[in-house]
Amino acid sequence: MGRYDRNMLCLSEEENNSLGHKIVAVVGCGGLGGYIIEMLGRLGVGKIIAIDGDVFEETNLNRQILSHTENLGKPKSLEAWKRMSLVNPDVELLPVYNRIDGNNAKTILQKAQVVVDALDNVGGRRVLQKACEELNIPLVHGAISGWYAQITTILPGDRSLDKIYSDIDDSELKNPLGNPSFTPALAASIEVSEVLKLLIGRGELLRNKMLYIDLLNNNYEIIML
Repeated sequence: MGRYDRNMLCLSEEENNSLGHKIVAVVGCGGLGGYIIEMLGRLGVGKIIAIDGDVFEETNLNRQILSHTENLGKPKSLEAWKRMSLVNPDVELLPVYNRIDGNNAKTILQKAQVVVDALDNVGGRRVLQKACEELNIPLVHGAISGWYAQITTILPGDRSLDKIYSDIDDSELKNPLGNPSFTPALAASIEVSEVLKLLIGRGELLRNKMLYIDLLNNNYEIIML
């Protein structure tokens, strides 16, 4: 059996083969980003640009799938490259050991067909939205906090983050509720499904609406933006 045989029940052969020619940028290789990179690579996305300027710390071990006890202190983006070489050597993973900001975002992201937000701060997300709009690239946003998660897909001109974070200052505490192991895995899965729909041009996107998830009370809600 081939690597992608089990993809064929939900993708056509043409759709599956097309993934090998796609380029996706994942901004953040931590809790959300690690799972996103893993799933994109297993799907067979041809090139993944993995961007993160941080190194792994002991506090990451509870949830960040790319972290382990032997790579603490190592750059997250480079560890993503090592992981992908084991998971799917056919995928070209380009590690970018740098933080995205207003000066470098467009240069780093310019070749991507979809950008995935796996950041942990509002300021960085605003930078991403601006760069993606100027580059005319779709942005899939995800965020988690404790038992809660949110996901939306932003096409150029939508500026959905302006609505989601309209009353939040960039300097506010980025996550007062902590990060367990299960919330990033769930949010990342939904982000990857949105990326896939964008890449194959099929399915209903979470555009101009946000999926809000409350796992503590098992509440899943679509909020119109």
